[in-house]
Amino acid sequence: MKGKTLIVPCSGIGKTYGAVARESAYIVTEDLRPDDTRIMPLALVVLGEEDVRQALASSPAIAVDGCKLSCAAKVIAESGGSVVHALQVLDVYKRHPDLKPAGISELNEAGKKLAKAVADEVSGMLDGTAGEENNA
Repeated sequence: MKGKTLIVPCSGIGKTYGAVARESAYIVTEDLRPDDTRIMPLALVVLGEEDVRQALASSPAIAVDGCKLSCAAKVIAESGGSVVHALQVLDVYKRHPDLKPAGISELNEAGKKLAKAVADEVSGMLDGTAGEENNA
């Protein structure tokens, strides 16, 4: 697992954009880039267990936040991790206003498509072809 980029999605439990963030992380780590990435749940980062801290210290991380609070990016940085990219679902939604997500435990079809659009942008970040460097 060493050398893989950590994908840390927002925990936003009970929030549609948090659900989109989490779904996009699964798409990246399971479908698009399983050899290059590993999902790191935000709750584990918050708990700060030793193996998680070591993973954060030795691997770059991409934060996928559901909203402008940027909790995932902030917690990664506060935990000693290196946020190489930070992406907000709301920003992707602004680029795809036709993909209005709904649902929490089960996203609607537009939400699933938005999660795929977020995942595609994260995948592009891994290649250096999309996204912005985080200046945190």
